[in-house]
Amino acid sequence: MANQKILAKKQEVIDEIKDKVNNSSSFVLFDYRGLTDAEIKELRRALRNADANYKVYKNTLMARAFNDLNIDLSSALEGPSAFAYSTDQIAPIKVLSDFAKDHEALILKIGYVDGEIADNKKLAEYATIPSRDGLLTMLAGGMIGLVRDLSICLNLYCEQKEEK
Repeated sequence: MANQKILAKKQEVIDEIKDKVNNSSSFVLFDYRGLTDAEIKELRRALRNADANYKVYKNTLMARAFNDLNIDLSSALEGPSAFAYSTDQIAPIKVLSDFAKDHEALILKIGYVDGEIADNKKLAEYATIPSRDGLLTMLAGGMIGLVRDLSICLNLYCEQKEEK
């Protein structure tokens, strides 16, 4: 039988994984084999700039944590897997997708966004969504356009009234 200290440490890791899943809006499991140390540092920096992180856990411990949370990701837990997570739903997906375009060694396996499992097709769909800042810029541009159009209309109306 396993030593109680070892079991306690494993339970701490399982609790840590569950805590990260519960405190994040999304997470992605990906295969990092084939990336160099410099590329991994670059990926970590890119994730950190997007308010996301990643960590590598043993698949058996991740499987236990996911089972405790009633999340079935057993099909994706084959081979080495890294766990990227964030409070922003789209941030880790966008960063990993963009990074995977330049580095063929990185392979997205599966994601979990707002309580739903996302396969590769869904992850690719999420990756095309603009960032929060981009969406706010688009909203502001639309609102400015409306105000500009209103001011042009009012100006034309005033000029029409002055002619009479």
